[in-house]
Amino acid sequence: MQGWQGIGRSIARSIARNWGNAFDIQLTGSGMEVHRARRSCEEPGEESGREHDERMDEARKLRRLQVMMSMVMSVISQDPDLTLEEAAEMSANARRAALSMFPDKELAYDILYRPRLQRLMNERFRLQ
Repeated sequence: MQGWQGIGRSIARSIARNWGNAFDIQLTGSGMEVHRARRSCEEPGEESGREHDERMDEARKLRRLQVMMSMVMSVISQDPDLTLEEAAEMSANARRAALSMFPDKELAYDILYRPRLQRLMNERFRLQ
């Protein structure tokens, strides 16, 4: 039976074999530390912090879009007093809001959300 150090070395070899130089692996006396390796073009500190902030901002905006679209779809499908015109206006406003958050993603919106909204409106208002 391998000790913890032997298992750590096996894991380290497996990670290195499967992921190449993507990780920096250090075996310590009490365990193993695995860190994402810096790319050679990446400056230490500020650049990686800026990239992290951009990724976090993108994730926040994406989550905000998902919540907004979920709410719009819930209202369209569940509000008994909603008219077809109001539903169409909500759908258009949601599209404008999504494209203001992600200006270059019109095709993605048309592929992901437009069919869902059309299906909901067809089912709700018995269109077609």
